[in-house]
Amino acid sequence: MRTPWQVTWSVWRALFLREAVARTSGDRFAWFWMLAEPILFVVIMVSIRDMLGRIRLITGAEFIPWLIVGLTAFFLFREGVLRSMGAVDANKALFAYRQVAPVDPVLVRNVVEGILKTVVLFILIAGASLLGHDILPSDPLMAMLAWLSLWLLGMGVGLVVSVLVSLVAEIGILIRMMMLPMLILSGVIIPLQNLPHHIQEYLLYNPVVHGLEVLRLAFFGGYKTLGGVDFAYLWYWIIGSTALGLALHLRFAQRLKAQ
Repeated sequence: MRTPWQVTWSVWRALFLREAVARTSGDRFAWFWMLAEPILFVVIMVSIRDMLGRIRLITGAEFIPWLIVGLTAFFLFREGVLRSMGAVDANKALFAYRQVAPVDPVLVRNVVEGILKTVVLFILIAGASLLGHDILPSDPLMAMLAWLSLWLLGMGVGLVVSVLVSLVAEIGILIRMMMLPMLILSGVIIPLQNLPHHIQEYLLYNPVVHGLEVLRLAFFGGYKTLGGVDFAYLWYWIIGSTALGLALHLRFAQRLKAQ
């Protein structure tokens, strides 16, 4: 007789294999786009700064490594949220098995995305290093913790939106529309330090800002970040969103299965 934990582990392992195969081989260009998206973004932003005649340096960090770290970390968070939205509907047929709960594919999708984005980050770091850029983290342990924290934030928010989108489909459209403004307002491509102080105060309500800035501090030893960056604030959001997401899944489990 298997214990509940053994049953859950078997479900997660089967879902993981299913999601990993679908994510990496469902499209012949899957791996290409995972690498091409951040690379093309970096090329475009560097080209824009060159055309404007601006120095490609951030205070305490080189522009290209600074941009690579910020982009890949934001994409880690973004994909955790966006791919969670369709996880329940995409696996609805599996809910005929009582061992599979709606929360399971959401958690597994986030694990798959976390692994894939980590591999992409390592590839980009290796490529940038070979091109002569100083991108190796000055504090590897803190960098890993900050990366893990942004992944957990994406999973926590993903747990919440996976329920909300399943109940009200239009919410998914709003969330997708919000991602581009959030890319800008999180300081991914524009240093927030250059903005007026009264604007920075409002931007600091965004937990992604705190995660990205702590990650960049871990990568670049001399980097000058925003005043008010607080790693604990990011973790308040992680704990709160994860608890709320799990509570919503528990409350609406039967409704999610029935839809």
